[in-house]
Amino acid sequence: PLQLRTTYNATPLGTTGKGQTVVFFEFDSFNQSDLDKFSETFNLPRFTPTEKGQRLPADGETPMDLQVVHAIAPDAQTVIYYLSLPNDNHAAYASLANTMEQADREYPGAVWSLSIGMGCDTIDAPADLLPVRGAVAAAENHGTSIFIAAGDDGGYDCKGYGKFGQPDFSTPPINGEIGLSSLASIPEATDTGGTTLSTDVHGVWASEEGWADYPSSRGTGGGVSSLFSRPDWQREVSLPPNPVFSQRSIRNPATQRLTPDISADADPGSGAEFIEDGDIYSGGGTSQSAPIWAGLTTLMNQYLTQRGGQPLGNLNQVLYQVAANRVRPAFHDVVLGGNAVYQSGPGFDLATGLGTPDTDNLVNDILDIQKAGR
Repeated sequence: PLQLRTTYNATPLGTTGKGQTVVFFEFDSFNQSDLDKFSETFNLPRFTPTEKGQRLPADGETPMDLQVVHAIAPDAQTVIYYLSLPNDNHAAYASLANTMEQADREYPGAVWSLSIGMGCDTIDAPADLLPVRGAVAAAENHGTSIFIAAGDDGGYDCKGYGKFGQPDFSTPPINGEIGLSSLASIPEATDTGGTTLSTDVHGVWASEEGWADYPSSRGTGGGVSSLFSRPDWQREVSLPPNPVFSQRSIRNPATQRLTPDISADADPGSGAEFIEDGDIYSGGGTSQSAPIWAGLTTLMNQYLTQRGGQPLGNLNQVLYQVAANRVRPAFHDVVLGGNAVYQSGPGFDLATGLGTPDTDNLVNDILDIQKAGR
């Protein structure tokens, strides 16, 4: 896990997340003994997250999220808001929005990581998402950056879904089940896809491809939103040639929100180690890529403020601006692989978005933009 800083070129920043806070929204909790063992194993300072809400049973999701961020930003404060949502989709989004508003009041300007999927964008209505979109926009106005996992169903995030059912992979997917997590597709948040990562023995980046487990139709989420039109910052995005559009897509990629925005390592075969119930496991899923980006963002925020810049807040517009200007190579362009529906390709694609970060180049491109805007 310590090599993630090397892989995504964050070590030159010289920052540790000091003075920064990462907020997690979780459906499960953790064992403190696992966090202590992780810190001891990797020679990191011990840490104890602040917990908000009714504590839930421990499971693998929250320990992985916490440990990924701690490996990248060992001096950042970590806070968990536990979620217990009603089954009705409208009520669930409203409940999540209330928790988000609480987090914004209590930790303004924090970085948020959501390794959760909610809803299907071909079932939900735009009005269902309004409370969450409002809460997210308000938090971003206070300097918060928000990363939401794109999902792990390979572009079939509507497979087997009722309102809040679980995907059923006992039958082959069909074209009508192509879709996105409604929550991950909101344009106010940064949608985080996943890759299969290759490095050398020291963790130096070698290559990446879109993460896909084709036999099980799993892999990084991503695709064309049914709910939301293209935001202004995606207006100039073009897509690589892809025969899938004519065969499977039920939405117009020229007019709709495209996901994911960016990506990071999500393949369990190349994931970072974490500890659960005393044992070492390999992390994975876009539930790993979202906290990777959250941890890197705390490093960038610290770096920017040390140099007279501003915390990042809503990242999407500046990410696409950096990608278009190409002053420094801020992204690894992922051109191989894909998900179970769409292929990766040069430039923006529907499996890995703009690509994965070269954090040192990215933050200095952003600092230049901030200084030029004064």
